[in-house]
Amino acid sequence: MTEEYTLPFTSDGDLDRIDELRLRKELAELGPDPAATERQHAKGKLTARERISLLLDPDSFTELEPLRRHRATGFGLEHSRPYTDGVVAGWGTVDGRTTFVYAHDFRIFGGALGEAHAEKIHKVMDLAITAGAPLVSLNDGAGARIQEGVAALAGYGGIFRRNTAASGVIPQISVMLGPCAGGAAYSPALTDFVLMVRGTSQMFITGPEAVTAVTGESVTLDGLGGADIHAERSGVAHFVHDDEATCLADVRYLLSFLPQNNRELPPVVPTDDPVDRPCPALGDLVPDTGTTPYDIRAVIAEIVDDGAYLEIQERWAANIVIALARMNGQTVGFVANQPQCLAGTLDISASEKAARFVQMCDAMNIPLVTLLDVPGFLPGVGQEHSGIIRHGAKLLYAYCNATVPRISIVLRKAYGGAYIVMDSRSVGADLALAWPTNEIAVMGAQGAANVVFRKQIVAAGDPDAARTELVARYARELMHPYYAAERGLVDDVIDPADTRSILIRSLNMLRAKHSEPPVRKHGNPPQ
Repeated sequence: MTEEYTLPFTSDGDLDRIDELRLRKELAELGPDPAATERQHAKGKLTARERISLLLDPDSFTELEPLRRHRATGFGLEHSRPYTDGVVAGWGTVDGRTTFVYAHDFRIFGGALGEAHAEKIHKVMDLAITAGAPLVSLNDGAGARIQEGVAALAGYGGIFRRNTAASGVIPQISVMLGPCAGGAAYSPALTDFVLMVRGTSQMFITGPEAVTAVTGESVTLDGLGGADIHAERSGVAHFVHDDEATCLADVRYLLSFLPQNNRELPPVVPTDDPVDRPCPALGDLVPDTGTTPYDIRAVIAEIVDDGAYLEIQERWAANIVIALARMNGQTVGFVANQPQCLAGTLDISASEKAARFVQMCDAMNIPLVTLLDVPGFLPGVGQEHSGIIRHGAKLLYAYCNATVPRISIVLRKAYGGAYIVMDSRSVGADLALAWPTNEIAVMGAQGAANVVFRKQIVAAGDPDAARTELVARYARELMHPYYAAERGLVDDVIDPADTRSILIRSLNMLRAKHSEPPVRKHGNPPQ
């Protein structure tokens, strides 16, 4: 874009500076041309400013560097120097709380990142860290601006470095509203949450053409890196939506659970849900028989304020549920085994999913409640060869490292190493509770009896009858609901109906918890 417009002059021939400023600002807001806006809308996509308007409170946006233009030459760039250089950046408020944002403008250079474009993003990221406020990126770009060469690539390096510096300091949310390819995909991967819109957003390192050229595989954009793929297969996407308006509304809802930074507590939301509300339905929701499946999400809904919770990565690693909710108006993070999927066992994906959530909650001062109903780690050659040992250790490391209030409740079975890993008393849970249906043991009674009493069973005249009798004996002596309580491994066995009130009282007691971590540069977590 060139300055092909008539500058406003006063009657005596002097340039009217205020009118000129207004005109330049109008040009920056309007964008390159109406046709570009129409093309964006024809794809079912909003413009950068329309997206920011949906994200932020009305009339709260303050823009940074709207008149910024690139200085690059060659390949025709010197003849196209639009204002904003393809990214709109600044700050505003979400529910009255300061939030920083930048949005790629696909109408300008396809949202591709150049040197000036990157410097604007660097500035807003630096300000977000300095001000201690969340950062939301609205991604819709074609990667690095090829015409600017290595200067564009260096811009990504600056973004990655700032993503890392901000990690655990301020909430970072990436919203994918268009393509995100190559190195550009690593910035969202470094942030706390990734949201995608079905049908219009894709993320991948190498595109379909490169995949076909190298491997011979034929794949579409969505088949390679669409929203559903990243929600179900890779685990990259935390949330998927059908349209941009719903997606951005969910960003606002997500921010309502999070603090401004790691030095603050999450906001408290008033509720009319009584603290001492009994939950008798819990006794019916969770079957006594350890092998009968049920939906753990119904348990979470029963005990949290008004039955409302925000499940994260719902479609990936469904054998574990992670969610943000409120209890007595205060944000709480839930980690829970899901008996409806793989019997609630822990596998590689579930361990990674829960571990990162635990780390996020710990960084953002969000207390953790863990609901256990876990028969162990998923057995199998594939799991062992793919590294279940080191991946499972990620969850163990995350819990052991967490300093926020931590409460665990054994609902039914809790066997073997999986019991220890799921925030048991021995790895530092502040309070360990259990329902009277709990079975805490090294393994199930059937398997344990086969190991402990193997010789007696083989030598018996009726092995089947002997096995049945010895299984019952093992369960009676070592797996009764009060075995762990008698040894101080759980703090109390509680009536399920009292779960909500006990959790809220316990969380209030732990609200001022302070734990001094050991002096070190950083740990070396399992990878």
